[in-house]
Parts: sequence; C-alpha cells; structure tokens
Amino acid sequence: MTAPEPHPDTDGFALVSPEDAHTRAEWEAGAAAVLRKARRMTDSDPDDLVWEKLTRTTLDGIEVAPLGVRGGDDEAAHRPTRTADWDIRTHLGMAGTPDAHEALLVDLANGATSLWLSLPAEADLAALLEDVLLDVAPVVVDAPADPVGAARAYLTHARSRVDGGVLAPGTNLGVSGAAPEADLVAVAELAREAGVLGVVVDATAVHDRGASDAQELGHALAVGARVLRVLTAAGIPLDEAAALVEFRHAATDEQFATIAKLRASRRLWARVLELSDAAPVPQRQHAVTSRPMMSRYDPWVNMLRTTVAAFAAGVGGAEAVTVLPFDSPLGVPDAFGRRIARNTSSLLISESHVARVADPAGGSWAVERLTSDLARAGWDVFGRIESGESLDAAIEQTVARREQQVARRTRPLTGVTEFPHLGETLPERAPDPDATPVRRYGAGFEALRDAPAERAVFLATMGTVAAHTARASFATNLFAAGGVRVELAGPTTDPAAVLSAYAGQPVVCLAGPDPAYAEWGTDLIAGLRAAGARHVIVAGRPGDLDVDDSCAVGVDALDFLTRTREQLA
Repeated sequence: MTAPEPHPDTDGFALVSPEDAHTRAEWEAGAAAVLRKARRMTDSDPDDLVWEKLTRTTLDGIEVAPLGVRGGDDEAAHRPTRTADWDIRTHLGMAGTPDAHEALLVDLANGATSLWLSLPAEADLAALLEDVLLDVAPVVVDAPADPVGAARAYLTHARSRVDGGVLAPGTNLGVSGAAPEADLVAVAELAREAGVLGVVVDATAVHDRGASDAQELGHALAVGARVLRVLTAAGIPLDEAAALVEFRHAATDEQFATIAKLRASRRLWARVLELSDAAPVPQRQHAVTSRPMMSRYDPWVNMLRTTVAAFAAGVGGAEAVTVLPFDSPLGVPDAFGRRIARNTSSLLISESHVARVADPAGGSWAVERLTSDLARAGWDVFGRIESGESLDAAIEQTVARREQQVARRTRPLTGVTEFPHLGETLPERAPDPDATPVRRYGAGFEALRDAPAERAVFLATMGTVAAHTARASFATNLFAAGGVRVELAGPTTDPAAVLSAYAGQPVVCLAGPDPAYAEWGTDLIAGLRAAGARHVIVAGRPGDLDVDDSCAVGVDALDFLTRTREQLA
C-alpha cells in the first residue's frame, strides 16, 4: 500500500504546537520498532513498510490505514442534520400477542420516544395502541402482508384519538420501498394527506443476508431511486416524494465503519436528488443494531456489541436509533432485555452527552477518508444495480469472505469463536414467530455448539503449568468453540507422567513448548498410540512430529473442529 499523502506543513501528525510536532518518519520508526519486536517485520525491512503491515482491507476492498491523515472529500452533503437527541425507537415484534400492549406502554414510560410495530395481519391496532399519545410518540407501521390496510387502520385509529389529527413528527406509515407499485402509491397518498412519512427504504434487508457496507448503501440508493420513479410517475411532485422517505440502516460494532456508512448514505442520497433536479431534502435515517452480529451463545456480550453500535449510530447522525435487546437471538425478549436496550440510548444521550455535538466525527481525517471511500464504493454498487445486475452473487461472495475470516478467527466473536463457555446456561425465551431470518456471523460455530461432542479430547500437557499454559489455553478455547470438552493431563515431566493421566480417549492433543516437543514429543506420541489414541493433534507447528493434525493461530477453526469431531464420533 502507498502511504497517504502527508499534511504539507507538519507531515500530517501535528497534534501539538508546530515546534513539538513529530514527523512521519519518526512515527514510522516507532511503529516499525514495535512490529520488529513482534516479529512482523525484520531488521532489513524499511520503516515505511509499517503502512502495508498495519493497513486492513474491508469486505468492500477498501484499505483502511493505521493512522488517519489528510484525505477524503469534505462535503457538506453528508453532514448530520440532527440537532437534538436522537429518537429512542423501540421495536415491538410481538404485536399480535397479549403482552404487546403492556410491553409498549412500559417502553414509553421508561425512556422510549417512539414505536416501531411489526404487525401481523390480525393485529388489533385500537387495542394495541390504547393509552398511547400518538401526537407525542411517533409510530412506525411495519405490515408487509397488508401495508395499505395497516396504514388506513392506523390513521383511522389515530384520528379518533388525536385532536386536530396532527400526529407526532416522525410518524411513518411504513410501506417498504420495495413493495408493489400500487401499495407504494396508495400508502404515499395516505401519508401526504395525513402529513406524515410514508415510505421506509430498508437496507437492513440485505445486511441481514450478509451484505457489505457498500452493498447496503448501493441497495438503499437503488430502492430509494425506485421510490422516486414510482411516486413521480403517479403524479406526486418529486420534492414531496423525497420528503416521504426514511432510510433504515444497520449499525454494527465496527464503529468507524458504521459512522462512515451513515455519513456516506446522506451524501449519496443528496447526489441522487441533485441529479434528479430535486430540492436538497435531507435524508432521514433510522439505525438498527445489527442482527447478524449478535450471538445466541454468551448473549450477554450482545450488550457490548449493541452499545458500540448505538454509539456509532448516534455519532453518525441517525435521527432514530433502535437497540435490539441482547436476548433477541434466543426468542421473544423479556422485560430485562427491553429495559437494557432502552437504557443504552438513554445513557449515551443523557450521561455521555453524545447527542450534544452535531457531527463528532467531522474533520477526522480517518473518518472523512473512509466516508469518501465508502461513498464511491456504494455508488459503484448502485450503478451496477441500475444497469440490471443482481446483488445476489456479490452478497454470496461477501458472505464467503466474512465466514472465512470468522473461521480463521481473524474476525473474532467473543463468546463464540473466542473465550466460549461450554458450561453456560442460556436464558430461556419463548420462540419468536416474527423473528427476522438472518445468518449470524457465528452461525457455523453455533451449529457445532448446538450438538456438543459427547467425548472429550485428551489434552496432553507437556511440562510445568507455566511452560504449557499458553498452548493449552489456546487449544482449550479452540475446542470449546466447536462444542468439544478437554481433559487435561496437568503438569508433567516426561511421557510416563502424561500416560499415567491418559484414560483412552480416541483424540489426543499435545500442548507444550517447542523444546518439549523436540525432546520427548516423539516418544510421547508413540506411547499414546500404543495406549489407544487413534488421532493425534499438536498445538502449534508440527515440525518433525508424526501427528495426524495440528492447530495454530490462523488455522481454519471451523474446518479443524469438524475434522476433530468426526474422529470423536
């Protein structure tokens, strides 16, 4: 990778007065020293190789440098337009159940400021929304089975409850931008008459299938452009059509990517309107914490994931943020899960004051560059969709790349691929018939955990605890990620000590330091095979050892665990 261009005055690294500023060369030398110590660079490598070594590449092929330097386009079109607290929007995906009414009242009484209702065909809106002040709390209707009927039912109920019929700003009749043209036009006309929003461009639909950030942006633009075409063809003025639309994006725990994606989305939509000769209607954004990033195992970690995602959504300028409850992958969230979800935004707004700054990331060279790069990549995807190309194949390729990273644990998932807890008792939740189908990022590992291996791997620890603990811990966590228990030999001094702890397990994994492998690894393997071991693994590089498999950093863990479980069967 070519190092980004420096600031002309201070090489791009002046965080203090000019006389105390450090140069690019000084930073490269310091970073290179660290990488040499970690054996990621050699003494003969030039210092400026640190840019290549520390640069990561996103799923969209965007190179993210290790240090933000001047770059990217500083355009006002992608600046956040939110000037106050974001709307804490709670999602109710159980609108057809008896507990739904009580759940939404509890949400509104304890921090939520709006409702997003996923409505089944048989939902009774009058009963569901009883006692809800519809001129204060915006409601987003989500009824894909009958969007026109749900919109009419909502407006009928609202007009009977609100004096003057003026509904809360942000109310959205919620027809999908991808809905049939007749439904789209009918709901849009109802929204114009009521003075509310009418259309949702839901980019989470492709995010839940595994799309990258740029693919999500391109899809959103394509659907948004379709909305404008359909509504204007039906006689709705372009500026009014644009003002009916709200965009829904996923927010992940990759905070800088999420911030940049929301900023890029505003910029791209402004460009679409500009090319359409429309007035510059600011894009309204609803950010939802990512469903695929959440895990069923160790679900408590989801609280950390959604907190980072909500922070990024707020910093990125979303007008409304929905934090999905940490226990939603397990079924219908309970009261505690919904409370934590509400409080996440409340704490970010009221305690951390994140919403007090209009554009906290503005001026950050790293974020500005990533915003520009994402905008270009998203525009390219949009162009391909407009030319008739399907996103399906590209999304499948993205899914394959992401799953390979997860399998090799270069994209770690705490509680799933890293530090799994085999003995955990998962919270019990009722099945959610309205759950959105998603492929979670850790689905392959979760499938192995769903059917844990009945037999354990014998961990042939070699040497003292201090000597073998690093590789023993690595192997233990790796096996646990695939639902495999281990039984340790404990501290040992020679093959006899290990064999005395061996109880005939068919799969054995050696875990010790390289000197022990070289000194008595061969004898130990021979002894274990003679005692009944039929599959011998070594933690680390096998070298000259006669083993059947090995595991080390960078191994395809999913493939390795599948092979190991076959030997345990």
